[in-house]
Amino acid sequence: MRAWIWAGAAALAMAVGVQAAPPAAKQQPHPQPRAAAAAVPTPAPAVAPAPARPAAGDGALIPEPDPAIRGYAIPIGGALKADNEEVWQRIVQLAGGKGARFVVFGTASEDPEASAKQVVDLLQRRGAVAEALPVAPKFLWVDLNKVVRDPALIAKVKAARGIFFTGGTQERIVDVLQPGGQSTPMLEAIWDVYRKGGVVAGTSAGAAIMSTIMFRDAPSIINILKGRFADGKQVDRGLGFVGPHLFVDQHFLKRGRFGRMVPLMMAKGYKLGLGVDENTAAIIRGDEIEVIGDRGCLVVDLTEAHSDEALGAFNVQGARISYLEHGDRYHMRARATTPSAPKLRGELHDAESPNFRAYYTEDVFNLDMLGDSAVSNAMTRLIDSYRREIKGLAFDALPRPGDPLADQGFLFRIYKGPDSLGWSTEEFGGEQFTVANLYLDISPVRLPMPLYGSWAGTAPRPAAPASSAPTPAAAAPAPSGS
Repeated sequence: MRAWIWAGAAALAMAVGVQAAPPAAKQQPHPQPRAAAAAVPTPAPAVAPAPARPAAGDGALIPEPDPAIRGYAIPIGGALKADNEEVWQRIVQLAGGKGARFVVFGTASEDPEASAKQVVDLLQRRGAVAEALPVAPKFLWVDLNKVVRDPALIAKVKAARGIFFTGGTQERIVDVLQPGGQSTPMLEAIWDVYRKGGVVAGTSAGAAIMSTIMFRDAPSIINILKGRFADGKQVDRGLGFVGPHLFVDQHFLKRGRFGRMVPLMMAKGYKLGLGVDENTAAIIRGDEIEVIGDRGCLVVDLTEAHSDEALGAFNVQGARISYLEHGDRYHMRARATTPSAPKLRGELHDAESPNFRAYYTEDVFNLDMLGDSAVSNAMTRLIDSYRREIKGLAFDALPRPGDPLADQGFLFRIYKGPDSLGWSTEEFGGEQFTVANLYLDISPVRLPMPLYGSWAGTAPRPAAPASSAPTPAAAAPAPSGS
């Protein structure tokens, strides 16, 4: 069943007076023509066309995977349910299956003992041998400087085939294992497990630490779009398990965090970003990302994106975005998507094909593009539509008094290019989608403040005489003194 909730319409946007920021030279998107299917490391019946590359070549964008790292990085988007058998079993399987040894870090949690115990129990239900380590700031009786150098604990880490970080506050993990940017013996032991083929998995905060840079504390997405972030405060270093070229964020679609990913990626020079939604995991090894679990992931590719500095506010044109769900794979160097086998057996959505038959025909406008799953809903709807684009807004409806940027919002435009493709299936009951190579522009706009006011109404008009039509004199009173 196709069910999306869309807030507002284009007419309402006009009613609130959306006005673009100071005009600049219009830049038309220029997605590349369709290319032949890219070669991927795993056989598949079909692969989405890989977009053309800049002259620098793939190697300049994503280097070959480090052959010294044979392990699996598994960022989980948070809210991982105890009955998500696919994710829990896969983590244990990749670590060696039944009897695989895990160490669990509750470091990020407000209650590290309870959080770690829950994960230990869930791993052991799937056949692992798991143990929680007492490495957390909330353990007030623990000397963290000593515990990360404790030979007995480090030996337990090195003997493990899997590492698991619970959710909570991600800076606690980084501050304990990499204080002041300096690695500790315990962090080196974790890297040793990872390099030798082990699993490093983390949920929520445990996923945020996976890239070299992470959001440390950034509660307001609209403030990130407005450029209000700084190193050491909203942004900080991560532990870098996925390498220096991929940015990872969590709770991604549920909390609309693609609105904060793109500004940070541009500020820090990232070309590729991966947003993992709740109750979903991404298995990253070498060049490949595989999506498993309940919801989906968003891949953001800024290889050909650009911005207009003359606007004086954050903006981007030509970002490439792809949406992946259960069973889909993404190949980082080729920038190519491989849909799952059920989707390849299902329906192909190709607006360039003469056989394309779309489900949606009407236009829509979303008044909260940072809402729950708004971006993925827009993408799946657009790929199954005759429309070429979908637009929406993001703004702060309750700005702080005196905020000089209170009236600044952002217009999101998601649109098709010649290489945009989608696949869908209903084999599992509900409809699942894969969407490859849509495009995204984000532009600053000015909104009136307040956004709305009281309806003044109009005075009732007197009824016309029933006997005859009004004369010109009756319709318009004579001027005074005549």
